[in-house]
Amino acid sequence: MSLYLIRHAHAMDSADDAGRRLSVGGRDQIKLLANFLRTSSAPHPNEVWHSTLVRARETAWLLKDSLGWKAPLAEVEGLEPDSNPLAILHRFPAARKPLAIVGHEPFLGVLGAILVTGSPWSSVFAMRKSSMLALEGGTDRPGSWIASWHLSPELFGMDS
Repeated sequence: MSLYLIRHAHAMDSADDAGRRLSVGGRDQIKLLANFLRTSSAPHPNEVWHSTLVRARETAWLLKDSLGWKAPLAEVEGLEPDSNPLAILHRFPAARKPLAIVGHEPFLGVLGAILVTGSPWSSVFAMRKSSMLALEGGTDRPGSWIASWHLSPELFGMDS
């Protein structure tokens, strides 16, 4: 199974954290990421999950639109910044088809660390805003996955 962990792009400041929308710079970040992915055989997930927070939903929609993903978008509880990554493992698709998860830190970095190293305490991946991590694995067993590639905004001259 291919799993793509994507951190939302830069969002505007707001007292209402859940309702924070992407900033103009955040939308530009997603355009740059999508342009790179389009020119380098972009992944085409069968499903795209995003957290309940507006900035993750907007990031997912922009990627879907920019890359022509046919996959349905699904708002999934348990992908928020302080959610427990172990709780999401059993929800991975039974068919083991490619899945993209658009979410937040520290959730995504800890999920990646658990899948690859088996430990939530390993600081293996820096999931900066607009970054994307590709993992390969076939089970929900921690420590059994491998990292295929990791795109960070610095590769495109972006600030996160």
